Amino acid sequence: MEVNETKLNELLGKLLGDLGAAAGAALVVVGDKLGLFRGIAEAGSVTSAELATRTGCAERYVREWLAQQAAAGYVEYDAAAGRYSMTPEQQLAFVVEGSPACVLGAFEVIGSIHRDEPKITAAFRSGNGVGWHEHDVALFRGTERFFRPAYAAHLINEWLPALEGVREKLERGARVADVGCGHGASTILMAKAFPKSEFAGFDYHQPSLDHAAAAAREAGVGANTRFERAVAKDFPGTYDLVAFFDCLHDMGDPAGASAHVLKSLTPDGTWMIVEPMAGDSIAENMHPIGRFCYAASTMICTPASLAQEGQAALGTQAGEKKLREVISAGGFTRIRRAAATVFNMVLEARP
Repeated sequence: MEVNETKLNELLGKLLGDLGAAAGAALVVVGDKLGLFRGIAEAGSVTSAELATRTGCAERYVREWLAQQAAAGYVEYDAAAGRYSMTPEQQLAFVVEGSPACVLGAFEVIGSIHRDEPKITAAFRSGNGVGWHEHDVALFRGTERFFRPAYAAHLINEWLPALEGVREKLERGARVADVGCGHGASTILMAKAFPKSEFAGFDYHQPSLDHAAAAAREAGVGANTRFERAVAKDFPGTYDLVAFFDCLHDMGDPAGASAHVLKSLTPDGTWMIVEPMAGDSIAENMHPIGRFCYAASTMICTPASLAQEGQAALGTQAGEKKLREVISAGGFTRIRRAAATVFNMVLEARP
């Protein structure tokens, strides 16, 4: 085997960066849980002793944590003064909950992935699935925190208005089903924006539904929301709008879900499908977003589908062509891409 030393050194350099990022991921979660990032932001600048006092932590641990965060570029270090601070951009990523740049939920998801690795390794050998409910609880929290900022930034002002006649229906008063609602972030956003409409969130994971109901009451939308246990192929009721947020690719029988949605819509109803942005081929997804999504797909989404009837296993990067095939298989004849961001595509399906 002939080794090209230049290519080898390039690979090793990349691996060093990846190892540092992987090892440091847990420290982001530590900083979030202990309020270390927030403590820096609120103080403006700190020494390790000052941050330890402010957050009630041991100084020696805080000192090492600060050094690692500075080496990662997540906080700033003034070597002459021995003080640490955060730029506005760093604060948006690590302090401002719900900002479009907030990454804290993603790091929680990464933590859950590592804790669930033995289950997925076993599934590689057996070919069996691993259900959503079988994952570490951090996955449920992290998923909401990861997706909520994008929904808050785009759902009400961009995605819903892009659907034909839907915003007007919601303003007058419509019936909406949010299928695969999880912790209810999308349901609550819509319920707050359209108080004359009624929203039903469906999910098979009861702990998530309990969380969603409590969050809805806290947000003041308990009167026009309800959360019930159901799967995508049997949720009850008839609706003007059915929404699937980042969950169609997780389903064992997405075509069956499509057929049930069609039956549940009013004659002029709309199905909104929000899915991760992806090209139709693997080659089109060879970029940082694709890298992250394929990892999530291998560890979370594909196992979830393989644990269900149908085992379609679309994967997180299914691509629009495949999604259209699945939607059409359920009987929908009008499908279009209504909106898109760097991370998401929004498909509109109508009878």
